[in-house]
Amino acid sequence: MATTNKKIVIAGLIVVVATLAMLSSVALSDEWTQDDGPNHIQFTPDADGNVVHGSLNYEMFETYGPVLLVLAMLMFGAIIGGAYVAKEDDEDDSN
Repeated sequence: MATTNKKIVIAGLIVVVATLAMLSSVALSDEWTQDDGPNHIQFTPDADGNVVHGSLNYEMFETYGPVLLVLAMLMFGAIIGGAYVAKEDDEDDSN
């Protein structure tokens, strides 16, 4: 029985090390310059009141709008399903 617990611990350590390696590789692969960030994201409208077609909110809602609606419906269904699964039954089935 002790070898089974050791195998589980070793497998868990391997998963933890692999996850940390992936996360650190992502963090180290970015350049982390000061030019990136929320100050450089364009939002609509610009100073003249014109729509900026490369802006964040234009791309999210105009280009990916149908995808966002489908994801919203899926998340709503997951919330309703979770509430249905979590509810308690009032019936006593112990015979």
